[in-house]
Amino acid sequence: MSQQEELTEMRMRVDDLMRRVGQLERTVDQLRGVGTTTRADRPQKAEQRQMVTVPDTPYNEALWKDTDDEGLGMRDRHAP
Repeated sequence: MSQQEELTEMRMRVDDLMRRVGQLERTVDQLRGVGTTTRADRPQKAEQRQMVTVPDTPYNEALWKDTDDEGLGMRDRHAP
């Protein structure tokens, strides 16, 4: 199975999971007598709305050992 096929299948499974979670939430709401809610109706959690500051300092070089350099290949080899 190619990587593209695997990604497509993974997206389909995630979509199916999201649909089933929505169905489960509606069922739980009905059992509680709350009625149905949509994702837009629910308040967002505070941590989802907070801004994240990304520092300008360079990352630790040890994290990037054995990685490709912007699609040009390994650091110690020439680009194709």
